[in-house]
Amino acid sequence: EKVLAALPADLPVPIVVVQHMPPEFTRLYAERLDRNTPFRVCEGTAGAELVPGGVWVAPGGYHMVVARNDRRVVLGINEEPREHGCRPAADPLFRSVADVYGARALAVVISGMGVDGLKGSRRLYEAGAQIVVQDEATSVVWGMPGAVAKAGLADVIAPLPRISEEIVARTVTARRAATESARAQAVA
Repeated sequence: EKVLAALPADLPVPIVVVQHMPPEFTRLYAERLDRNTPFRVCEGTAGAELVPGGVWVAPGGYHMVVARNDRRVVLGINEEPREHGCRPAADPLFRSVADVYGARALAVVISGMGVDGLKGSRRLYEAGAQIVVQDEATSVVWGMPGAVAKAGLADVIAPLPRISEEIVARTVTARRAATESARAQAVA
């Protein structure tokens, strides 16, 4: 909630979230985020189109993935086997994000137990994506971000209050630079 609340409402990318929570709790979590952040937040549903400025939380009891459907990117949900004892889990989402967005993706791993997110982060890393993880000092549990950091996959290890700044720097700033570069090339 702190990370999302500190982001600008005009963030030019969609956001997908996995929180290890059972059914009903993820709906309540999405509702709370919707009230307390500048974004429209809802539980992910099959076929929902990802659009900039929207946030989708994986529904409890389901893995959430992204897929390309013509020119659109849409959500899928499934009841495939639990990973790391979890469903939803970060790894299935991260793998699908790597497949769809490749080097244009940004993954953020914050406080959590276990190693969920490590294999998916490796896939994202191999695709050229950027990965930001929370530091140990500000994590309640440094399992998930620690596993990614220890594997050498993190571009940045940051305290929780700086995670939002990293997201903005890696999305808004990067997009502005690309737009300015394209304009300069068009003029030249």
